[in-house]
Amino acid sequence: MAQVKDGMVGTIAYKLYVDGTEIEEVTADEQMEYLHGAENIVPGLEAALEGKQVGDSFTVEVQPADGYGDYDDELIDEYPAEDFDTDDQLEAGMEIEIMDEENEVYEGTIIEITNDYIRVDFNDPLAGKVLTYDVQVVDVRPATEEELKMGFPASLLDEFDEHGHDGHNHAH
Repeated sequence: MAQVKDGMVGTIAYKLYVDGTEIEEVTADEQMEYLHGAENIVPGLEAALEGKQVGDSFTVEVQPADGYGDYDDELIDEYPAEDFDTDDQLEAGMEIEIMDEENEVYEGTIIEITNDYIRVDFNDPLAGKVLTYDVQVVDVRPATEEELKMGFPASLLDEFDEHGHDGHNHAH
């Protein structure tokens, strides 16, 4: 029976818990494919899947260093309030995209709005969190040559086309 290892496409269903609260579920019907060894998912989950087979179910606790990293206070920035369109209904807790001088786009979460500035947190919302995954291995198959070149399963190409991004699902 095929085992999860580098160069294999794993198909998983999972529930993700943070602080005992379920924050995401991917059912066996929805299932998620990823290319093992290509950093498509958080390192701690990928390491736990190594060597597993179809039908295996397990729970793994992923520490921040092997998940979305530690929370970093340096990733909080303030921007002058006048830089934002006043027609936008901005409020604390909203996710926002900021473009830098090199036209790189960064996603952040607004954490404070005053008359003078808007404070944005660019940490991943799951940074600094212990992640608990209940995982079921639904399928394991060898990756195609094309998938190995792309660095992710072909099934994610549809997602790339729909959303205009890299198609990587980072299991968060």
